[in-house]
Amino acid sequence: MIKNEFSPFTLQVGGRLIQAEKPMIMGILNLTPDSFYTISRTNEEAIIERARQMINEGADILDIGGQSTRPGAERITEEEEWSRVETGLKAIRKAFPEILISIDTFYSSVAENAVEMGANILNDVSAGGIDPKMFEVAGKLGVPYVLMHMQGDPQSMQKSPVYDDVVQDITLFFSKKINELRRAGVKDILLDPGFGFGKTLEHNYEILKRLEEFKLLACPLLIGMSRKKMIQNATGNDAENSLNGTVAANTIALLNGASILRVHDVQAAKDAISIVHLLK
Repeated sequence: MIKNEFSPFTLQVGGRLIQAEKPMIMGILNLTPDSFYTISRTNEEAIIERARQMINEGADILDIGGQSTRPGAERITEEEEWSRVETGLKAIRKAFPEILISIDTFYSSVAENAVEMGANILNDVSAGGIDPKMFEVAGKLGVPYVLMHMQGDPQSMQKSPVYDDVVQDITLFFSKKINELRRAGVKDILLDPGFGFGKTLEHNYEILKRLEEFKLLACPLLIGMSRKKMIQNATGNDAENSLNGTVAANTIALLNGASILRVHDVQAAKDAISIVHLLK
């Protein structure tokens, strides 16, 4: 029997109640010079056109980031990160006043500035581990928070990651962090198991296979596998030629309960969602 385990969910965003009756799409906008996928490196002049393309193809959320978190990436300061993000975020919010915007940052000051400028969601790959003020700030801002699992940090995460049971270990991590976020006043929490963030190829596919086990935590699942090494290593292709593998992996994720797909290729994700949704 084909599984179709999507559960409708809601998000409180800027006084609006967003109701998702099928999986949503988060389009990736990298304002960085060193993203692992070169085509996703969007400078400030091109960001409006790229945003328009993603929205026209069906993106529900645009995820803007000014710091690369690929394995081995050098960390930049919060001041430099904000200098990369500010102009693009301001331009997108002005051009597309209704689109949901997520800010991909682990700095609480960048999060505050971004929400003040119109961002709606915080996406923190460090789960509050880099900036201890992040949970408090997220609660104060009253916006949904993406809680991602990462073993180590971007500089060290792929150096021999080890788990007793990768899904159970991540579940325990999420449970602890969810309690901390609730105490800080965060109401809407999205869970990202962190594909490629401190995981071997085997870990990544074990998580994908058992994705539905995270549903016991009763939070929507955000899945980000787009063109990553787990796709490249499985198919033998580089990032530029990993679209087909990404679509296959995302389809499996959708069948196993994914709520949001974080992708570079919005149209392909929309097509996968449309087909899987019809299985209901």
